[in-house]
Amino acid sequence: MFPDEGALIAPDPESHWMSESHKKKSSPDGPSATALSADALFHGCDPALLDFETTADLPDLDHVMGQERALEALDFGIEMAHEGYNLYVLGSTGLGKRSLVNRLLGESAARRPVPSDWCYINDFDTPHRPRALRLPAGTGQALRRDMQQAVEDIITALAAAFQSEAYRSQAQEIHDEFKERDEQAFAALREKAEREHVVLLRTPGGYTLAPTREGEILDADDFAKLPEDEQKAIEKVVEELKQDLKQLIAQIPRWQREMRERHKELSLSVSSFTLDQHLGELRRKYQDLDEVQAYIDALRKDLLENAEQIRSLGEEEGGGPNPAGQAARQLNRYKINVLVDHAHTEGAPVVYEDNPTYQNLVGRVEHTVQFGTLVTDFSLIKSGALARANGGYLVLDADKVLSHAFAWQGLKRALRAREVRIESLEAMLSIASTTTLEPEPIPLDLKVVLVGDRLLYYLLQEYDPEFGRLFKVAADFSEDIRRDDEATRLYARLIASRQRTANLRPLGRDAVARVIEQAARRAEDGERLSLHMGSLDDLLREADYWAGKAGAERVQAEHVQQAVAAGIRRASRIRERVHEEITRGIQLVDVDGERIGQVNGLSVISLGEFSFGRPSRITATARLGEGEVVDIEREVELGGAIHSKGVLILSSYLAWRYSTDLPLSLAASLTFEQSYGLVEGDSASVAELCALLSVLADAPIRQSLAVTGSVNQHGEVQAIGGVNEKIEGFFDVCAARGLTGRQGVIIPASNRPHLMLRHDVVEAVREGRFHVHAVSHVDQASTLLTGLQAGVPDEAGQWPPESLNARVQARLTTLAQLRQAFSGRDGDNPPH
Repeated sequence: MFPDEGALIAPDPESHWMSESHKKKSSPDGPSATALSADALFHGCDPALLDFETTADLPDLDHVMGQERALEALDFGIEMAHEGYNLYVLGSTGLGKRSLVNRLLGESAARRPVPSDWCYINDFDTPHRPRALRLPAGTGQALRRDMQQAVEDIITALAAAFQSEAYRSQAQEIHDEFKERDEQAFAALREKAEREHVVLLRTPGGYTLAPTREGEILDADDFAKLPEDEQKAIEKVVEELKQDLKQLIAQIPRWQREMRERHKELSLSVSSFTLDQHLGELRRKYQDLDEVQAYIDALRKDLLENAEQIRSLGEEEGGGPNPAGQAARQLNRYKINVLVDHAHTEGAPVVYEDNPTYQNLVGRVEHTVQFGTLVTDFSLIKSGALARANGGYLVLDADKVLSHAFAWQGLKRALRAREVRIESLEAMLSIASTTTLEPEPIPLDLKVVLVGDRLLYYLLQEYDPEFGRLFKVAADFSEDIRRDDEATRLYARLIASRQRTANLRPLGRDAVARVIEQAARRAEDGERLSLHMGSLDDLLREADYWAGKAGAERVQAEHVQQAVAAGIRRASRIRERVHEEITRGIQLVDVDGERIGQVNGLSVISLGEFSFGRPSRITATARLGEGEVVDIEREVELGGAIHSKGVLILSSYLAWRYSTDLPLSLAASLTFEQSYGLVEGDSASVAELCALLSVLADAPIRQSLAVTGSVNQHGEVQAIGGVNEKIEGFFDVCAARGLTGRQGVIIPASNRPHLMLRHDVVEAVREGRFHVHAVSHVDQASTLLTGLQAGVPDEAGQWPPESLNARVQARLTTLAQLRQAFSGRDGDNPPH
C-alpha cells in the first residue's frame, strides 16, 4: 500500500457531527451512512455544454489554460534584469513546461539584440594565458578566415621576397663590402710587411709572419746565421707586424657582427615591407575594432621576430606553405579560435543542453599527444553551453545537472562570478600532470532556466544555501484546474488546438466529452480537470488511431473509450495476475460471509503510470494487556511511518472513547495478511479500527464489504487517495466470483467529489448489484460492517444496551477489572 495524498484533503462537513461532544445525538441510534446513487459515482460531461459539431468548428485556444500563476512568474523572471533572478520551473513531467518555456524564451529572444562573438587569441608574451577577444556578431569567422589567409600569404610572400633578385643583390653587396674591407686590410698589412722584408702567410692554424732575403723565406738555420744586430732588427719588425696582425684579426668579429646587423636590417626591412603589405588590408578592414588592431600589432611583432623560421615554412618544394607537421604547429600560434559564432543567429540565443556535464557546461581544454606527452594550446579550447548562451538563455534539466559530477558547482560558480572560466577538470582536481592553459575568463550575462520536479526544488531550497540567491524565481505549474462550465468549454478548445497541432482527425462532440471525463479521472477528482498535456496528446493520438482502424472520418466517443481500454490492457498484466490469485484462493480474500476480527482493506499499487486497487485481508486480535496496540508490519520493519502513525491513533481513540476512567488494559495486534512488501499510508486505519472493534465487541464483520479511509483520534473518517482504483479493484474481485447484490465498498464521505468510476461499476450500482457507501465517522462504518447500531451515549455517558459501543466498552471494562484483580493477587505492584 502506498501513501495516500488524499489524506491531506479536508473532511466533509458531515464528518464534524461529534466535534462538540461525542455524547450528543443526531438520531436515537447515531448517524447513518449514505448509500451513493449511480449518478454520484461518475461526474460526466454533458455534451449539451459543447455547442459545436466537431473540433473543426472550434478556434484554437489563444492562451495557456490554467497556468496563469506560472506565466506571471515566467514573464517576471525573463524580463527581470538584475543578478540572481534565474528561474526554476517546477511541476510533474508532461505538463507542457518545456514547450511553454521554449515559446516564451523564443519570443523574448527575438526582441533582444544578437550578442557578440567570442574568440581566443594567442598572447605571444605569455602563451599559457590566451586572451579572450570580443567581436561584433558574425565577425569571428570572418576574422579567422582573413587571418589564416593573411598568414599563409605572408609565408609565401616572405619566401619569395628573400629569394628575389633585389634581395640577393643587396645581400651580396653587403657581403662584398665586408669582404673587400677584409681583403684591403690584409693587403695593406701584407704591403707593410713586404717593405720590411717580411711575408704574411696563411696557415691552417691562422696567419704567420716570416722574414725574407732576396725574395726567399729564411728558415731557422739561415736566420741564425745572420748577424745578431740584423736578427734583432728583424725580430723587432716582426713583433710590430704581429701587433698589427692581432689588431686586424681582432677587428674581424666586429666586422662580421656589422655584416650580420646589416643583413638583419635588410631582412627586417624586407620582412616589414612584406608584412605591411599583407597586414595593411587587415588593418583597414578592422580599423574600428581597437582590440583587433592591438592583436595585429602583436602579431606583426611576433612575425618579425620569427621571420627566419616563418620564411623557412615557405621554402619547401614547390615554394608554397606546408600546413603539415612542424609547419602546422608553427602556424597554430597565429590562428583565431572562434569560441562562439553568431553569424547566423537571429536575436538572443536560446540554448538547451541535454547532457550538462561540467565540460559541456563550462567548456574544456583538449590535448594532443606529441612524442608520448599530452600538450595543448589555445586553439584546443572548446566552448560550453554557458558561453554559447551568453547574452541569451540557457535551459537545463535540474536532475541532469545534479547527476553529473561538478556540473552543479561549476554552474553556480559561473553565475556567482558572472564569468565563464574555462579550466581543465583534470588540472583543477590535480589528477593529471599535463601542459595546460589559463584562458582569460569571459564575462557572463545570461538567464538560466532550470526545469525539474517539485521535490527537487524544495530539497535544493532546504540544503543548498546558494540556490535561493541564484534562482530567485519559481514558476510553479498547476497540475489541474477547477471544472466548471466555462473551463469545460475552454478545455474543448484546448483539445481542438492539440488535435490540429498533431494533424489528427477532428473529434465529435461526444468524443470531446469523453476526453474531458478522462481528464477528470486523471486528476482523481470529478470536479477538476488534469492539465497533463502529455497524457492528453497520447489519448488524442491513440483515439485517432482507433478511428483510422474503423475507417471513421472523425473520432467518436467509442474510439476514445477504445483507446482508454487498450492502454489499460497493455499495462494490466500484473493487475490480472493479482486478481486471479485472489479469485483462485491463493491470496485469501472473502467476499461473502461474516468473520470476527477480519475485514477487507483496500490499497493501491502503482506501476509507473498505471495504478490499480487490490483488496487485502486485515485481521485483529485482542487480549488482556497494558494498553498496547501492536502493528506487526512495524515490528518487522515492513510498515512505513505514515501507516504506523495510523495504528498509534487507534489506541488513542480507544482510550479516549472507552477508557477515560479506567486504564486501557488490552494487548491488541493488527496485520495485513499475506503482505510481503512495504505497507505505507493510513488509508487502512478505518478498516483496522473496525477489525479491532469487532474483536472487542465479539461482532462478526460482513466480508461482502471492503473499507478504505483514514481515521483521526476522534473517530472522524478522513479522505484518502486512489479511491477510484480501490473501489474498482474490489469490484473486479467480486465480479470474478459473482456479484450477489450484497457487496460494496465503504469510502470517506469527503471522497465523494473524487469519484470517476468505470461505467461497468456505475451500471452495477445502478442495477443494485454493487454498492458504494460514504461515511464520515467510524461508527457509521462499524454499523455497516457488523449490522449492530453504534449507538450514542446518553447524558450520563451510558451507551444503549446491545449497541456496538456498549459491547466494546463492556469488554474493555472487564479487561481493566481483570488486570486490577491480577495486580491485587500478585502484590501491590502490577506484574511485569
